[in-house]
Amino acid sequence: MSHTPKPLFWRDSRLPHVELRKVSDGRKVCYAPHSHTQWSIGAITGGKSTFQYRENAYRVNEGDLVLMNPGWVHACNPIDNQPWAYLMLYVDTPWLTDLRFQAGLLSESRWRDIPTPTLSKPVWYQRYCRMADCLLDDHRDLLDKQTEVVEFLSDLMHELAQQSAEQAIQAPEAVTALIQYLDNHAAEEVSLDTLCELSGYSAGHLIRAFKQHVGLTPHAYLVNRRIQLGRDALKNGTPIAEAAQNAGFADQPHFQRTFKRLMAATPNQYQTVSSDQQVQATDPQ
Repeated sequence: MSHTPKPLFWRDSRLPHVELRKVSDGRKVCYAPHSHTQWSIGAITGGKSTFQYRENAYRVNEGDLVLMNPGWVHACNPIDNQPWAYLMLYVDTPWLTDLRFQAGLLSESRWRDIPTPTLSKPVWYQRYCRMADCLLDDHRDLLDKQTEVVEFLSDLMHELAQQSAEQAIQAPEAVTALIQYLDNHAAEEVSLDTLCELSGYSAGHLIRAFKQHVGLTPHAYLVNRRIQLGRDALKNGTPIAEAAQNAGFADQPHFQRTFKRLMAATPNQYQTVSSDQQVQATDPQ
C-alpha cells in the first residue's frame, strides 16, 4: 500500500460514537501535550514511540495498545525521528459509559476512569486491527461495523475490569469546580482574577494546584478545550472560520496554528474524511 504523511480520518454519521485516525508516518505528526473529551485507544502498527501519559512515560512498540481517559493529558511522539505508525480510535464517553453500565461493569451510569495505560497482548492488538479494517472497508455492512465495534469494546472493558486498579488521587473540590467553570465558559474570555475568586486560591497557588491535578495550566486547559469545541464543530461540517470564532479564537490563523499543534493535523485535514476506501489498517505481512 502507498504511504502518506498526512493523517487519514474515518467517520460515519451512522456510527456517531466512534472516530478513527490512521497515520502511516508518525514522524510527520508531533503532538504538544493535550487531552480529549473522548476515551481513546491507539494501536502501534509500525515502529516504536514514546507515550507520555500524565507524569509517566512508556516506550511502546508495534503490537502495543495505548489507552487514554477523557481529560488525561498525554502525547505520543517519535523516538529520534524513527519511523512509526499508528491507529487511534476515539470513543464517545457517554456512549462507552452506558456500554460499561449495561454490561454490569459500573454500579451507576457515570464515567469511571480506566487505570490501564498500555496493553501488550497480541490477541487484543489483532482484534483492534480487525475492527479497524472493518470500519475502513466501504463494502462492509453497517450491522457488521456496529457489531465489530460493540463486540471489541465490550470484551475489552471486561478484560480491563479484571486488572488491578491504582487508587486515583482525587482533585480538590475547588480544582474540580474550576475545571467545570472552564468547560462551561471555554469560548469566553476568562481572567485569572475570576478563577481566584471562584476557588478562594491565590494566583500562584491556583496555577500550581491546577497543573498538579490536571497536567496543564488553567490557560493551557482552556485552549485545549477550545480546540475540542472547534473539533466538534468541524466534524459537523461547520466552516473553519466559523468554528474558530465560535470556539473563542480571535482569528482563523490562530485557530489553525493551535489546532495543528494539539491535533497534529490541520483543520482542513481533519474535516476531510478519507475517501480511499481501499486503505487497510495494517500492511500485508
